[in-house]
Amino acid sequence: MEKTKLYDELVEVEKNLQAMLNQVSEMKNVVDNVLEKNLNLELENQHLRDRLEKLEREFFSDDSKQELSKSRLNLEKLYEQGFHVCKDFYGSRRENHEECVFCSHMIYGK
Repeated sequence: MEKTKLYDELVEVEKNLQAMLNQVSEMKNVVDNVLEKNLNLELENQHLRDRLEKLEREFFSDDSKQELSKSRLNLEKLYEQGFHVCKDFYGSRRENHEECVFCSHMIYGK
């Protein structure tokens, strides 16, 4: 009787191992999909950063500075000295000279 019980337990362990192997296989497939999506998002993000950098270079080129009116040149000078020139934060200091989209729009916007 003991041998039959041992055999039954071995069959049960085999079933459990097979179920765990199936779970690990499913988890591996999920991780593969996540890694693939992550890589695609990283590539897309890099392309977007490159495109944004290119657009910023074109937008803030020296040619645009020469076309600015005297008042906008004054705003640009204040902005470069570290102050906000947008209507929301006008006159307050820009911490660590961070970029402000509102100020940029105020200076260079059409």
